[in-house]
Amino acid sequence: MNKSKIKKQKIERRHKKIRAKASGTAEIPRLSVYRSNKYIYAQLIDDILKNTLVFLSSAKVKGKTFVERSRETGKQIAKAAEAKKISKVVFDRGGFKYAGRIKALAEGAREGGLKF
Repeated sequence: MNKSKIKKQKIERRHKKIRAKASGTAEIPRLSVYRSNKYIYAQLIDDILKNTLVFLSSAKVKGKTFVERSRETGKQIAKAAEAKKISKVVFDRGGFKYAGRIKALAEGAREGGLKF
């Protein structure tokens, strides 16, 4: 097996563990994060109704580095959540390690006022 297959399998395994524990409701939605090579995506999900409440991407965010854009995306998702009167979320890092861009997004969301 090549390294990329093994890496994907590890991410999928971690994601299954996280999703077994984390579930969102309308009052406390799940903050789901996906990281691609170029961008980072975040959405607030109500798992009971299977509905996406807020969606944001770092594609239109200003910033020089990936980490700066991720932090700004976190702040914007917090601002959008505040507009929908959401202050508390369950963080779902999507199987990715809590470091780098994922950590920056989480810290940005906390700075913006989300609690998790």
